[in-house]
Order: sequence, then structure tokens, then C-alpha cells
Amino acid sequence: MVIAQAERTDLKEILALQYLAYQSEAKLLNNFDIPPLKQTFYEIEQEYNRGIILKATEEKIIGSVRVYIEDNTAYIGKLIVHPEKQSQGIGTKLMKAIEHECIAERYEIFTSDKSIRTIRLYEHLGYVRFKEQKITDKLNLVFLEKRIGLT
Repeated sequence: MVIAQAERTDLKEILALQYLAYQSEAKLLNNFDIPPLKQTFYEIEQEYNRGIILKATEEKIIGSVRVYIEDNTAYIGKLIVHPEKQSQGIGTKLMKAIEHECIAERYEIFTSDKSIRTIRLYEHLGYVRFKEQKITDKLNLVFLEKRIGLT
């Protein structure tokens, strides 16, 4: 597996993988109207222009993660791994790669409070919960952060 910065030409494939990878999250939440399943090509292109998108490839793209920096905080988002490749350490490698690629004083990421496996992954990588936000009666987001020197 190779992890590298995504090219603009990779964005359609990453977006298709995102739609596939977030199906399990949608089922978990019993809501197929979540933002990652509605994101457009234009929106992912804006994210590409604003920050860094990494891809994990074998014969094709099997994972990806995004980041942008604002006020010394690296905002990490949309860590995705192909469903057939999950639980093989790819997400961990992508997270470590994005932290290495994008040096910041603080890193922040969020997920649904129902995504227990994802929360455990982030906590294993040194992230700690600092905030929860109620979005709807059925959706709460958990925000986690990692500060340099806290790992």
C-alpha cells in the first residue's frame, strides 16, 4: 500500500469511495441523508483547493483522509477506508500520515457518538474528547483533539 497526496484526477474515485464507505455510518445512524453521502464533486474540489487530501492505494484507491489548517489547528475530516479493507490498520496509517504531512499545534476531528469503533481508533491515536454537540434528537457529534505534547 502506498499513501500519497491525491491529485485532482483522483477526486471522483475518492468521492465514490466516500459514498461506499459511509454506507455503514448511515445504517448505524438509520439516516441516509448525512453530509458525506450528499457531498458533490464541486464540494470535494473546494476541499482539495483548501487543504490536503491523502489517498491510500493498492491497485486502486482504498482509503483517504482530508485536512486543512486554520489558526494553528489542523481540522481532519472524512477518514474513509473501503469496507473490505477496514480493520487492517489502513485508517491508522492514514491518520499518522496526515499528521506528519500537516504539522500543527492542535488536531481536531469529529464523528458520531454511535461510531464507537471510530472513536476508539482516534483515542488509540492520542485524541481526547473535548466536546459533544447535539445535531438532532438522534445525532450527537463527538469532537476529539490532539495537542502536540499530549500523546
